Amino acid sequence: MDIIGQAAVRFGNSPMLRMAGKTISFIECDKQAHQIANNLCRRGIDTGDIVAIVAPNSPEIVQLLLGLLKAGIIAAPLNNRFPDERLSRTLEKLRPRLIVTGGKESLTGISAATIASILDHPSHGKECGTTLEESAKTDTPPAFEKVEAMERPVTIIHTSASSGEAKAAVHSFANHWYNALGSNENIPFGEGDCWLLSLPLYHIGGYSLLFRSLISGGALAIAEPDERLDHSLQNFPISHLSLVPTQLYRLLADQKSTALLRRLKAVLLGGSAAPKSLIEEALRQDIPLYLSYGSTEMGSQIATTPEPIRTIQQNSGQLLPYRELSVAKDGELLVKGPCLFQGYLRDGVIQPQTDREGWFHTDDIGSLSEKGEVTVLGRKDNMFISGGENIHPEEIERALMMIEGVLEALVVPIPDDEYGQRPVAFIQSIEEEKPDGQAIIEAMQTMVGKLKTPTRSVRVEQWVTLPGSQKSDRAWYRKEASAPSGLFLEP
Repeated sequence: MDIIGQAAVRFGNSPMLRMAGKTISFIECDKQAHQIANNLCRRGIDTGDIVAIVAPNSPEIVQLLLGLLKAGIIAAPLNNRFPDERLSRTLEKLRPRLIVTGGKESLTGISAATIASILDHPSHGKECGTTLEESAKTDTPPAFEKVEAMERPVTIIHTSASSGEAKAAVHSFANHWYNALGSNENIPFGEGDCWLLSLPLYHIGGYSLLFRSLISGGALAIAEPDERLDHSLQNFPISHLSLVPTQLYRLLADQKSTALLRRLKAVLLGGSAAPKSLIEEALRQDIPLYLSYGSTEMGSQIATTPEPIRTIQQNSGQLLPYRELSVAKDGELLVKGPCLFQGYLRDGVIQPQTDREGWFHTDDIGSLSEKGEVTVLGRKDNMFISGGENIHPEEIERALMMIEGVLEALVVPIPDDEYGQRPVAFIQSIEEEKPDGQAIIEAMQTMVGKLKTPTRSVRVEQWVTLPGSQKSDRAWYRKEASAPSGLFLEP
């Protein structure tokens, strides 16, 4: 299925990409994707091959991704902030036919600037960018043999590695297609709209915007790699925006940015739990905020609020179309449906990750109401036992973030002779509003009870994160909290 060509026919000269001082229409994007596909074919890169991309968001990288999609070549965008050693390990496992870099001197490949050169000086020769049936006759790796167009692998996107090594999730055309359909049915996005590419393309929330645009006719705004988010809101006619809580907090701290957010049709918030104070401020400022729950394996959103929220709520909204969800006996959320990925790539082979009934086990603990509302309590692998009771750190973190002045919180267990394990909290707070240790204890005992109240709290100025990620490194904090000579803890 040539989704780019179909979009060119449907949306014609409507803008698909917006950049500083320039727009590119759907018709032009189709032509450019064709040029890139042909150039890659002449380099000997064929349908089913893998192209790794190690570069920040840019117009050239978006155009490259469209060219790969046109040619049936599998895109593997990687976190360009990964340390060199981790990048090398990841690339060794992927075994790509080509690496496209954004200036990483340690990598051998072609630069993103080469993509721009292809578009500025199109060469002539063998037309091979769209002849998938023809190229399927050549030998391809056994994991990626020619299959029905909707089921062919399109991307390899790595999980965020919140626990352990990142996993290479393989998505088919259908996975991205149905995820975008469900998203667009819930949050309308079409011609005349513009969604800022504010998340990296190696993140499922960034890449998924390409399919939403191609299906609906909405445009994508691509800022310069180092441009601040508040500047992008001023420089583009943004109508839709995807954010993580940290990004929203920074924007709400600026009155000009807050005024711009208020004019948008939708602000989609995900990635992690948001503090009560942040949600309250967004509501007070009348920001059209949608809460969501998603995963890499399901192609991005699983559940989203059906309209902008009006009050503080614990659930992440309703299950979107083309998704199925059930709750196992132990409370684990199970998902399936046409959005579900094909499996993890290991040793050149796609390994499916579903049980006998086709369910993928998310490792998330939560619930599903009769109305289809999804509530996520926490990660199964973060759970610990205290006094014989299952404790979910995320529940305690959400309660901590309900306390006035607390911006973010992270909870880990430490050994305890009486209870087996007890919670310790790491807290980042607003300096002028930070609560003292006793106030935290009293508030938490009221909200979650004595057993779940952290025995100690640690003030942090800057979070220690996973390499190349914005997620806090739980393993590091757990180790530090348990170290005999480690941290000075406040009572």
